[in-house]
Amino acid sequence: MFRLTLEYDGTDFAGFQFQGKGERTVQGVLESAIAELSGEAAVRVHGAGRTDAGVHALGQVAHFRAAWPIPPERLAPALTWALDRDLVVRRAEIAEPGFHSRFSATGRVYRYVILNRPAPSALLGRFALHVPEALDVAAMRGAARHLVGVHDFASFGRPAAPGRSTVRDVSRVDVRRWKDCVLITVRGNAFLRQMVRSFVGTLLAAGRGAIAPEEVVRIRERRDRAACPPVAPAHGLCLVRVEYEGTRRGVANDEDVFGEAE
Repeated sequence: MFRLTLEYDGTDFAGFQFQGKGERTVQGVLESAIAELSGEAAVRVHGAGRTDAGVHALGQVAHFRAAWPIPPERLAPALTWALDRDLVVRRAEIAEPGFHSRFSATGRVYRYVILNRPAPSALLGRFALHVPEALDVAAMRGAARHLVGVHDFASFGRPAAPGRSTVRDVSRVDVRRWKDCVLITVRGNAFLRQMVRSFVGTLLAAGRGAIAPEEVVRIRERRDRAACPPVAPAHGLCLVRVEYEGTRRGVANDEDVFGEAE
Protein backbone atom coordinates (compact mmCIF):
# COMPACT_ATOMS: atom_id res chain seq x y z
CA MET A 1 0.00 0.00 0.00
CA PHE A 2 1.28 3.45 -0.93
CA ARG A 3 0.93 6.66 1.07
CA LEU A 4 0.97 9.99 -0.78
CA THR A 5 1.33 13.60 0.34
CA LEU A 6 -0.52 15.87 -2.09
CA GLU A 7 -0.50 19.56 -2.89
CA TYR A 8 -3.16 21.09 -5.10
CA ASP A 9 -4.78 24.29 -6.25
CA GLY A 10 -8.46 23.53 -5.67
CA THR A 11 -9.79 26.25 -7.99
CA ASP A 12 -10.67 23.93 -10.86
CA PHE A 13 -11.56 20.87 -8.78
CA ALA A 14 -15.06 19.95 -7.59
CA GLY A 15 -13.51 18.89 -4.29
CA PHE A 16 -11.37 15.90 -3.37
CA GLN A 17 -13.96 13.15 -3.45
CA PHE A 18 -15.43 11.63 -6.62
CA GLN A 19 -18.72 13.39 -7.38
CA GLY A 20 -19.97 11.69 -10.50
CA LYS A 21 -19.31 11.51 -14.20
CA GLY A 22 -18.11 14.78 -15.67
CA GLU A 23 -16.95 16.33 -12.38
CA ARG A 24 -13.21 16.93 -12.08
CA THR A 25 -12.05 15.87 -8.62
CA VAL A 26 -8.66 15.27 -7.04
CA GLN A 27 -9.54 11.64 -6.41
CA GLY A 28 -10.71 11.07 -9.98
CA VAL A 29 -7.71 12.75 -11.61
CA LEU A 30 -5.27 10.88 -9.38
CA GLU A 31 -6.95 7.51 -10.01
CA SER A 32 -6.78 8.12 -13.76
CA ALA A 33 -3.06 8.89 -13.56
CA ILE A 34 -2.39 5.75 -11.51
CA ALA A 35 -4.36 3.64 -13.99
CA GLU A 36 -2.42 5.16 -16.89
CA LEU A 37 0.95 4.39 -15.32
CA SER A 38 0.20 1.03 -13.69
CA GLY A 39 -2.29 -0.52 -16.07
CA GLU A 40 -4.61 -1.25 -13.12
CA ALA A 41 -8.02 0.24 -13.83
CA ALA A 42 -9.65 -0.56 -10.47
CA VAL A 43 -7.34 1.36 -8.11
CA ARG A 44 -9.22 3.42 -5.52
CA VAL A 45 -7.56 6.39 -3.80
CA HIS A 46 -8.65 7.33 -0.27
CA GLY A 47 -8.00 10.81 1.12
CA ALA A 48 -7.63 12.09 4.68
CA GLY A 49 -9.95 15.05 4.13
CA ARG A 50 -12.86 15.54 1.75
CA THR A 51 -11.99 19.11 0.84
CA ASP A 52 -14.85 21.04 -0.78
CA ALA A 53 -14.84 22.49 -4.27
CA GLY A 54 -12.34 25.34 -4.47
CA VAL A 55 -10.44 24.43 -1.29
CA HIS A 56 -6.68 24.01 -1.65
CA ALA A 57 -4.20 21.65 0.01
CA LEU A 58 -0.55 21.83 0.91
CA GLY A 59 -0.42 18.56 2.86
CA GLN A 60 -3.38 16.35 1.94
CA VAL A 61 -2.65 12.67 2.58
CA ALA A 62 -4.01 9.79 0.52
CA HIS A 63 -3.39 6.07 0.16
CA PHE A 64 -4.06 3.36 -2.37
CA ARG A 65 -3.35 -0.34 -2.92
CA ALA A 66 -1.79 -1.61 -6.11
CA ALA A 67 0.36 -4.54 -7.19
CA TRP A 68 2.85 -2.11 -8.64
CA PRO A 69 6.58 -2.88 -8.48
CA ILE A 70 7.66 0.74 -8.89
CA PRO A 71 10.02 1.97 -6.10
CA PRO A 72 8.41 4.62 -3.85
CA GLU A 73 11.17 7.13 -4.63
CA ARG A 74 10.17 7.02 -8.30
CA LEU A 75 6.43 7.09 -7.71
CA ALA A 76 6.06 10.76 -6.75
CA PRO A 77 7.86 12.19 -9.82
CA ALA A 78 6.18 9.66 -12.13
CA LEU A 79 2.70 10.57 -10.93
CA THR A 80 3.42 14.30 -10.94
CA TRP A 81 4.59 14.00 -14.56
CA ALA A 82 1.27 12.36 -15.47
CA LEU A 83 -0.84 14.96 -13.64
CA ASP A 84 -1.92 18.48 -14.53
CA ARG A 85 -0.04 21.43 -13.05
CA ASP A 86 -2.59 22.05 -10.31
CA LEU A 87 -1.97 18.70 -8.58
CA VAL A 88 1.45 17.55 -7.32
CA VAL A 89 2.53 14.43 -5.44
CA ARG A 90 5.03 15.86 -2.98
CA ARG A 91 6.00 12.54 -1.45
CA ALA A 92 5.26 8.83 -1.84
CA GLU A 93 6.16 6.04 0.55
CA ILE A 94 5.14 2.54 1.58
CA ALA A 95 2.41 2.83 4.22
CA GLU A 96 2.76 0.98 7.49
CA PRO A 97 0.43 -2.00 8.09
CA GLY A 98 -3.09 -0.96 9.01
CA PHE A 99 -2.62 2.62 7.86
CA HIS A 100 -5.67 4.51 6.60
CA SER A 101 -5.25 8.11 5.47
CA ARG A 102 -8.58 9.18 6.97
CA PHE A 103 -9.24 6.89 9.95
CA SER A 104 -5.64 6.83 11.21
CA ALA A 105 -5.45 10.64 11.32
CA THR A 106 -5.33 12.23 14.77
CA GLY A 107 -5.62 15.85 13.66
CA ARG A 108 -5.96 18.23 10.75
CA VAL A 109 -4.66 21.78 10.39
CA TYR A 110 -6.38 24.29 8.10
CA ARG A 111 -5.45 27.85 7.33
CA TYR A 112 -7.68 30.57 5.90
CA VAL A 113 -6.07 33.60 4.25
CA ILE A 114 -7.76 37.00 4.18
CA LEU A 115 -6.13 39.74 2.12
CA ASN A 116 -7.02 42.79 4.21
CA ARG A 117 -6.14 45.90 2.22
CA PRO A 118 -8.03 48.28 -0.09
CA ALA A 119 -6.65 46.85 -3.35
CA PRO A 120 -7.08 43.22 -4.43
CA SER A 121 -4.13 41.09 -5.55
CA ALA A 122 -3.49 39.73 -9.01
CA LEU A 123 -1.32 36.96 -7.53
CA LEU A 124 -3.24 35.98 -4.37
CA GLY A 125 -6.73 36.23 -5.83
CA ARG A 126 -7.13 32.46 -6.19
CA PHE A 127 -5.91 31.73 -2.66
CA ALA A 128 -7.11 34.57 -0.41
CA LEU A 129 -10.40 36.28 0.33
CA HIS A 130 -10.13 40.01 -0.35
CA VAL A 131 -11.67 42.13 2.42
CA PRO A 132 -11.00 45.83 1.72
CA GLU A 133 -12.38 47.28 4.96
CA ALA A 134 -10.34 47.24 8.18
CA LEU A 135 -10.87 44.21 10.42
CA ASP A 136 -10.73 44.28 14.23
CA VAL A 137 -8.31 41.39 14.82
CA ALA A 138 -8.62 41.72 18.61
CA ALA A 139 -12.37 41.11 18.32
CA MET A 140 -11.77 38.16 16.01
CA ARG A 141 -9.38 36.66 18.58
CA GLY A 142 -11.96 37.16 21.30
CA ALA A 143 -14.56 35.35 19.21
CA ALA A 144 -12.09 32.57 18.33
CA ARG A 145 -11.67 31.62 21.99
CA HIS A 146 -15.28 30.42 22.05
CA LEU A 147 -14.63 27.97 19.21
CA VAL A 148 -11.92 26.03 21.05
CA GLY A 149 -12.73 22.87 22.99
CA VAL A 150 -14.97 19.83 22.74
CA HIS A 151 -18.39 21.11 21.68
CA ASP A 152 -21.40 20.28 19.58
CA PHE A 153 -20.65 22.33 16.45
CA ALA A 154 -23.97 21.70 14.67
CA SER A 155 -24.35 25.47 14.11
CA PHE A 156 -21.15 25.49 12.04
CA GLY A 157 -21.43 22.44 9.80
CA ARG A 158 -23.11 19.20 8.84
CA PRO A 159 -21.91 15.63 9.35
CA ALA A 160 -21.05 13.40 6.39
CA ALA A 161 -24.36 11.56 6.83
CA PRO A 162 -27.61 12.48 8.65
CA GLY A 163 -27.72 11.37 12.27
CA ARG A 164 -23.98 11.28 12.85
CA SER A 165 -22.39 13.16 15.73
CA THR A 166 -21.66 16.85 15.36
CA VAL A 167 -19.34 16.92 18.39
CA ARG A 168 -15.73 17.75 17.53
CA ASP A 169 -12.55 18.55 19.47
CA VAL A 170 -11.00 21.84 18.30
CA SER A 171 -7.62 22.51 19.94
CA ARG A 172 -6.65 25.73 18.20
CA VAL A 173 -8.27 28.71 16.49
CA ASP A 174 -5.61 31.35 16.01
CA VAL A 175 -6.05 34.77 14.35
CA ARG A 176 -3.06 36.96 13.51
CA ARG A 177 -1.90 39.58 11.05
CA TRP A 178 0.90 38.87 8.60
CA LYS A 179 1.81 41.79 6.34
CA ASP A 180 -1.38 42.65 4.41
CA CYS A 181 -3.10 39.42 5.44
CA VAL A 182 -5.12 38.10 8.35
CA LEU A 183 -4.33 34.41 8.87
CA ILE A 184 -6.77 32.10 10.63
CA THR A 185 -5.32 28.74 11.65
CA VAL A 186 -7.61 25.97 12.93
CA ARG A 187 -6.62 22.58 14.32
CA GLY A 188 -9.04 19.82 15.30
CA ASN A 189 -9.39 16.07 15.42
CA ALA A 190 -11.91 16.21 12.56
CA PHE A 191 -14.34 18.66 11.00
CA LEU A 192 -17.93 18.82 9.81
CA ARG A 193 -18.70 19.88 6.26
CA GLN A 194 -18.05 23.63 5.84
CA MET A 195 -17.12 23.88 9.53
CA VAL A 196 -13.86 25.78 9.11
CA ARG A 197 -15.38 28.14 6.56
CA SER A 198 -18.29 28.75 8.97
CA PHE A 199 -15.76 29.54 11.69
CA VAL A 200 -14.16 32.07 9.37
CA GLY A 201 -17.50 33.61 8.43
CA THR A 202 -18.28 34.04 12.11
CA LEU A 203 -14.88 35.55 12.88
CA LEU A 204 -15.29 37.95 9.96
CA ALA A 205 -18.64 39.06 11.40
CA ALA A 206 -16.86 39.79 14.69
CA GLY A 207 -14.03 41.58 12.90
CA ARG A 208 -16.51 43.80 11.05
CA GLY A 209 -18.42 44.60 14.23
CA ALA A 210 -21.57 42.79 13.11
CA ILE A 211 -21.53 40.58 16.21
CA ALA A 212 -19.81 40.86 19.59
CA PRO A 213 -17.19 38.19 20.35
CA GLU A 214 -19.28 36.71 23.16
CA GLU A 215 -22.20 36.14 20.77
CA VAL A 216 -20.28 33.15 19.40
CA VAL A 217 -21.32 31.23 22.53
CA ARG A 218 -24.99 31.84 21.72
CA ILE A 219 -24.47 30.80 18.10
CA ARG A 220 -22.64 27.64 19.18
CA GLU A 221 -25.24 26.67 21.76
CA ARG A 222 -28.13 27.12 19.30
CA ARG A 223 -26.91 24.03 17.36
CA ASP A 224 -28.69 25.46 14.35
CA ARG A 225 -27.07 26.26 10.99
CA ALA A 226 -29.44 29.23 10.61
CA ALA A 227 -27.80 30.87 13.64
CA CYS A 228 -24.39 31.05 11.97
CA PRO A 229 -23.24 34.04 9.88
CA PRO A 230 -22.63 33.40 6.15
CA VAL A 231 -19.98 30.81 5.26
CA ALA A 232 -16.69 32.25 3.97
CA PRO A 233 -15.83 31.47 0.32
CA ALA A 234 -13.85 28.29 -0.36
CA HIS A 235 -10.89 29.82 -2.18
CA GLY A 236 -9.29 31.27 0.96
CA LEU A 237 -9.02 27.87 2.66
CA CYS A 238 -6.08 25.44 2.56
CA LEU A 239 -5.59 22.04 4.24
CA VAL A 240 -2.09 22.59 5.57
CA ARG A 241 -1.32 19.34 7.33
CA VAL A 242 -2.79 15.99 8.37
CA GLU A 243 -1.40 14.59 11.61
CA TYR A 244 -0.91 10.96 12.65
CA GLU A 245 0.40 9.19 15.72
CA GLY A 246 3.97 10.36 16.15
CA THR A 247 3.54 13.47 14.00
CA ARG A 248 5.32 16.52 15.34
CA ARG A 249 2.62 18.73 16.83
CA GLY A 250 4.19 22.03 15.90
CA VAL A 251 2.08 24.95 14.79
CA ALA A 252 1.90 26.04 11.19
CA ASN A 253 4.69 28.44 10.28
CA ASP A 254 3.39 31.97 10.72
CA GLU A 255 6.11 33.54 8.59
CA ASP A 256 4.34 32.67 5.36
CA VAL A 257 0.79 32.44 4.06
CA PHE A 258 0.03 28.73 4.23
CA GLY A 259 2.54 27.45 6.77
CA GLU A 260 4.19 24.05 6.92
CA ALA A 261 2.86 20.91 5.23
CA GLU A 262 4.44 18.49 7.69
